[in-house]
Amino acid sequence: MALEESALALFELALESLLREVTEHARLPEHRWPVLLAQDGPGLAELQRLRDLAAQPESWLNWLMVQLERLHSDDGAARRTAQNPAMIAVSNPTGLRQQLLDKLQAAKAEIGALRETSLEW
Repeated sequence: MALEESALALFELALESLLREVTEHARLPEHRWPVLLAQDGPGLAELQRLRDLAAQPESWLNWLMVQLERLHSDDGAARRTAQNPAMIAVSNPTGLRQQLLDKLQAAKAEIGALRETSLEW
């Protein structure tokens, strides 16, 4: 579980790096994802594109934002449930690891497109 949460934290750093890269031309004072991707955040085309993506329940960004909120909560993101509450849980049928891999692949495709748009500016 610690490995999955570590990978999720790295995914968060990658998101913030991406946001810094695609908003570099705007010289924004803040680069944290909760601020930039908030509905009342800066009005840049790249950020609006990401906000629209985050609003889609099945998108990688929506999933990532939910997972990051869980990661920063007291409970953490990597939870394993036991079928029998008296037993210790040792695995998760749809593990966070596989979800991370799937969402990371989807993110890579979107990141490439965002970088191209940002370079045009």
